[in-house]
This record gives sequence, structure tokens and C-alpha cells, in this order.
Amino acid sequence: MTRIRQIKKILKGKPIIEGAGVHLKRAFGFDLVPQLDPFLLFDDFRSSDPDHYLPGFPWHPHRGIETITYMLDGYAEHSDSMGHQGTIGPGDVQWMTAGSGIIHQEMPKGDKKGVMGGFQLWANLPAACKMMDPRYRDVAQATIPEITVDNGVKVKIICGTVNGIEGPVKDIVIDPQYLDVAMPPNVSFSHPVKAGHTVFAYVVEGEGYFDKGKDAYAYEVEGVNYFDFKRECLVGPANLVIFKDGDQVLVTTKDKQLRFLLISGKPIKEPVAWYGPIVMNTQQELKTAFEEYQKGTFIKHPAPRTQD
Repeated sequence: MTRIRQIKKILKGKPIIEGAGVHLKRAFGFDLVPQLDPFLLFDDFRSSDPDHYLPGFPWHPHRGIETITYMLDGYAEHSDSMGHQGTIGPGDVQWMTAGSGIIHQEMPKGDKKGVMGGFQLWANLPAACKMMDPRYRDVAQATIPEITVDNGVKVKIICGTVNGIEGPVKDIVIDPQYLDVAMPPNVSFSHPVKAGHTVFAYVVEGEGYFDKGKDAYAYEVEGVNYFDFKRECLVGPANLVIFKDGDQVLVTTKDKQLRFLLISGKPIKEPVAWYGPIVMNTQQELKTAFEEYQKGTFIKHPAPRTQD
């Protein structure tokens, strides 16, 4: 029997400043660990003000995680201490596995109109993989399949499978799905997900329903529980929906179109020791990582493996 996932919690992206002065909205981060295991952080960094993004993210280390950057507008120039460098633009994805350690920088640039934007997701690595070789997967927009499913719904498949079509990012330890879904008004979209996996949706633009009955459910908004069997819950831009367990997601639209990211992954269920850009399992591992960074012994491999 199919179990359609209902809303567990709705989070509103909160404005913060990161890096050397980048203004962004953080949908979740440290304070939600381990509720979104294996995911750690999700940032929306869209802006049309160059002063809010040009300072960028200068040189900094990562260990024990993967960072997934998905660009919508403008560009992100990236380089690292092992010689890898490049630029991702509109529709491109960079899936970086920091593993045992990378020191890199990410410098956003606007398009001709000064618009820059996209999303960054952090995914945890299990203890057995935290010290794996670093690697990059720079995924060009042209390699990301976009299909039209029932009711004119369009789905870009970055990672995972829809209607037998598989996305270009494969062999990721947390078994993730990462979809970009665009829906016209007054339609429905259903998608199978694995029971037991963490599943969330982030609204890019428009609004829609993310619950089974539209007007009969229990949910939580910013830490407050709501049990409301009459009020409809239309979820709008910069809101993140965390789902309860089940094996299918059902989304419907009303009068407006809707674009959202649908992301899922297998929980790791291990202790998390996190400070800044490094995430390990114990405080001692965290201490060792920062001591190595200060001593110049942080990098364990001479060059990352690169997969286009």
C-alpha cells in the first residue's frame, strides 16, 4: 500500500551573511542536526545586488562532507589547493566530495544584468568515507536530462531516477535524489521515494500544496505545532518542507505555477561533530583536523579525482 508523505515541518529561509560578506537565506543548518540526516545545511544565495555576493567565499578548508552547488543565474568560479579550477554557470552543478580534505575558494559572479543565484547543499559522509580521496563532479547543464511527465510537469534530474531516466550524478554514498520540478497551475505531481529516507522540498518560486489532503494534516512551522483541519496550506517561495515517512510525495498546484527542488537521502545515523566547514564524528577528530590545517598537513592527497 502506498503511503503518501505528509508535512512534518515547514521552515522559512533566514537571512544571514557568510564567507567574506555574501548575503543569503539559510533554510537549515547546525541547529537542525540530526533532523535532516544525512543533510547538514541548505543555502539560497540568489541576489541582484553585486555588493551582496562579490565578496565571495575566499580560501577555506572542508573535510568529512560533500557540498553540492546548483547555479540558476550568473557564475561561480572555483579553485582549490590541489590545482583544480573552473567555472559553473546557469543550470550547472558542482558535486564536491571533500573527503579527507580540500582547501578551496568559491567566488560568485553576476550575469550581464548583475543577477547571480543558486543553492548550496551540504551532505554528510559516514565515518567509513570521511577520509576518502577528494573528488569533483562538474555537471554541465547539457548533461542534466529534463523530461515532461504527466500534466505538463517538467523535471530536471540531477541525481536519481524519474520514469526510468537517470540523472548524471551517480555512485553517491547517501543514495540521494536531487530533482528540479516545474509545475503549471492546477495539476498534480507524484513521485516515489524510499521509505526511511529523509525527504525535503524547497520552493524556488510560485506556491503549491505538499500534503496529501491539502486541508487535513498536522504540521510544524518554525518550531510550533499546528493541528489544523480546515486551513489550506499553500507553501510559497523560500520555504522548506520536511516530510514525514512514506514512499511517495504528492504535490499539487492551485492558481499559480510552482518550481521546487525535491531532495532525499539515506540517513547515516552516526554522531556529528561539526565546527565551521569541517564535520567529523568526534570532537577529537575535529580537533585533529584543525591542528593539521594550522600545521599545513591537512591535505592528504596530491590531487582530486575528477569526473565530468
